[in-house]
Amino acid sequence: MKTTALRLLGLLILLLLGLCLRPAVAQTVTVAADGSGDFRTVQEAINSLPATAATPRTVYLKNGTYREKVYIDGKAKITLKGQSEKGVVLTFPQARDMWLCGPDAKAGDWGVATLNLRNSPDVTLENLSVINSYGFEAAGEVKIDCPTAPGGQKTVSKTGHQMALRALPGATRLVARHCTFRALGGDTVSPWDTEAGAYYFQDCTLEGGVDFYCPRGWAYAENCRFICHSKEAAIWHDGSGHRDSKTVLRNCSFSGDDGFKLGRFHKEAQFYLVDCTFARNMADADIYHAASGPGPRQWGRRVYYANCHRRGGDYAWHRDNLASAEGALRPKDLTPAWTFGGRWNPLTGAVAATETAQPVRVDTTAEKMLLYQRAVGGWPKALGEVKINYAARLSEGARAGLLDSKNQNDATIDNDATTREIHYLLKAFQQTHNPAYRQGAEAGIRYLLKMQYPNGGLPQFYPDLSGYRHEITFNDDAMVRALTVLRRVARQEERYAAVAPELRPLAQAAVARGVDCILKTQIIQNGRPTAWCAQYDEVSLLPAKARAFELPSLSGAESVGIVRFLLDEPATPAVKAAIEGAMAWFEQVKMPGYALREIAAPQEKTHRDRVIVPQPGATLWARFYELGTNRPIYVGRDSRVHYQLSEIENERRAGYVYASTWPAELLEKEYPAWLKRVNSN
Repeated sequence: MKTTALRLLGLLILLLLGLCLRPAVAQTVTVAADGSGDFRTVQEAINSLPATAATPRTVYLKNGTYREKVYIDGKAKITLKGQSEKGVVLTFPQARDMWLCGPDAKAGDWGVATLNLRNSPDVTLENLSVINSYGFEAAGEVKIDCPTAPGGQKTVSKTGHQMALRALPGATRLVARHCTFRALGGDTVSPWDTEAGAYYFQDCTLEGGVDFYCPRGWAYAENCRFICHSKEAAIWHDGSGHRDSKTVLRNCSFSGDDGFKLGRFHKEAQFYLVDCTFARNMADADIYHAASGPGPRQWGRRVYYANCHRRGGDYAWHRDNLASAEGALRPKDLTPAWTFGGRWNPLTGAVAATETAQPVRVDTTAEKMLLYQRAVGGWPKALGEVKINYAARLSEGARAGLLDSKNQNDATIDNDATTREIHYLLKAFQQTHNPAYRQGAEAGIRYLLKMQYPNGGLPQFYPDLSGYRHEITFNDDAMVRALTVLRRVARQEERYAAVAPELRPLAQAAVARGVDCILKTQIIQNGRPTAWCAQYDEVSLLPAKARAFELPSLSGAESVGIVRFLLDEPATPAVKAAIEGAMAWFEQVKMPGYALREIAAPQEKTHRDRVIVPQPGATLWARFYELGTNRPIYVGRDSRVHYQLSEIENERRAGYVYASTWPAELLEKEYPAWLKRVNSN
């Protein structure tokens, strides 16, 4: 009896082990509009799948028309497989302009397409049609209310942007085989991950208006048919994220409306067309740089053809030039594995060990910064009277409020706003590889470029130029911090090397204008350059008043930041003269034998006070010096000039620093080191 029980137990253990050692079986769910499957809608089927799985999951679509907008968000290794390409139709009418003017605009482009993907690597689409039907169904132009448009209204065209497929950052290694993507408008197929996007299209039909096939990053299309309903461009590429980014089109055919153009680019791009055929009615226009874009700055024009022909005769630009590409390429070299740099081979499914199959990582502080960022690209320093604190927790109501206030015009460079966020977001991008952080930083950099005056100065706020906000502002180092960020972009220093290449020459020009403005605003006394004021009129470049206690005057504080900035500039004769003049002025106006002390003052509302007292060996500089006399001045809220700190109100004495040791380290260490370096060259 005991032996039998032991045998049964052994058999049970073997059975359980056998079940455990069975290979994992891929999960499949079926969708059928008629109710014969597991689900009636595609979205229900996707929602049923866990975010991750050890093996790929398949959503099998029976023939039918599915009138729905579909989202795949944060789910990896999913295949949408149709019963047949023409029999399975996923369709939804959506004009991008309507979406961006409606209640869902706060989500940006997330949801603007019929099929929307993000943070979902390794998605495969097979045997199905994805259609944005807006342009095919619309009777014509319509005028809609649009809070973000001039005048509160916008005209929506039936040929405007209409995405059938939209892949946002994190939806990399996307495969589409035997699929049709259709729209009447532009951007039909928009796989947009400049940093890490890898996309493969095989035996697909793509149809739409301007730029209807517009990948960012790396893309390979073979045996595909392109049908263009625009005279501007059929294909487009953004390869600004990496020099190696490229779009390859092999054995593809192009047809469309009379006079359709092949392609264009707005940013850095790299096109390879091999064994492609073009319809007789295409325009005699090579792939071109769109005038509205910055175009290639670092890597030049990179458009290559091999064995491409037009029915009715080739145009001159169809001639083979592949051998002129870097590496003297041959047509056989242009494989999918080569295209994706060995990181991924869509033909075998092989993924390099360095590639992650997980969604991009998140930095909570960076996420808050993106919420606070204004539509113009910059950041506010406070909301009302409350200073922004990124360490504070945000409620859902606060998040919604921030999204609703994107168009506020309170962006500024005062109190380290905007420059702080740009610097942090680029660090977060380095650590997480989340392209949203780089994009946020780039928008901030473009904000700095946009706010700069033609003479090189920067105002304190933009676009709000009311009051003294329009003045060129050195106060609290605002302009110097902004120029320092732009200089880091221009020099591609450390984390700033990650920003879009087209920003580099723009930043270089902005810094040159800024230095010119600095040199022109330096106050000259008796023919000798001295220091700078905190604010200047942006037209006359004359010293200007800001707050009541900030009169036109030479600054013993802001001038230090300006000199430090110039110390890191090329030592031209003009820059050297400016630095040496300022250093001589600091020596001239210093107050030796005095120090600033903070003391208790129970009789005052602030319960404290600041006083200037004699102290052997100490040296002090004033925040403000009178123009013309170089006498230290102290100004309270009544805007009256005093020559003793004790003569202004306690609230200002305790709440504002009128004297300190700002130039001390500059005089003792930094300037001598600069002199040694300059004189040794």
